[in-house]
Amino acid sequence: MARCGVVLFVYCYYPQIDTNYFSNFHKLFAGKINDRQMTITKTAFNGLLIIEPRVFKDDRGYFFESWNKKTFTEAGIPYDFLQDNQSNSDVDVIRGLHFQVPPHAQGKLVRVSRGAVLDVVVDLRRNEPTYGKHFKIRLNDRDHRMLFIPPGFAHGFRTLEENTLFVYKCTDIYAPDTERAIRWNDPDLAIDWETDNPVLSEKDKNAMLFSDFVSPF
Repeated sequence: MARCGVVLFVYCYYPQIDTNYFSNFHKLFAGKINDRQMTITKTAFNGLLIIEPRVFKDDRGYFFESWNKKTFTEAGIPYDFLQDNQSNSDVDVIRGLHFQVPPHAQGKLVRVSRGAVLDVVVDLRRNEPTYGKHFKIRLNDRDHRMLFIPPGFAHGFRTLEENTLFVYKCTDIYAPDTERAIRWNDPDLAIDWETDNPVLSEKDKNAMLFSDFVSPF
């Protein structure tokens, strides 16, 4: 089977340095772990990993492994997933920035089953050099790229296409008492969602500001 290589670039934003989203990008590759079924790429954020599955295509369609416990464990992702979630959204919907605090903090393995999203995470871990910084990546149903987000991140996404189906695995169950959210357009985070008029829930519109959040991570 012939294969082609694709060079992937993803970027993070440093509020105290970067004032123009398009002018100062930071290359994140810190190394790759290659498995027969997937390639796992490290980012500048500790534990945040880009996962590129090997996709097998023929006249019938395609097949790929979206999760393999052995591969993930060998790559340093020793988590068990306890819950799977799925959402369907029209174009320009923003969901986020969501997270759960201990004792039910969640790691997530996120991907797009149909459509495309701009996926965004914010590091809430106080002892990490990337605390308060954010990371963005486009996920879609063409290359089937995934993102593993360890506990201690806020997560959100903006849908780029109609009828986008977003699927994710969680390392802990949904626990409403531990659920939190940070405002999507928080001025300190300065995330460029690349849209002026997103569709939001009232809950997300009124989420707390990052400056009011005291991190337990």
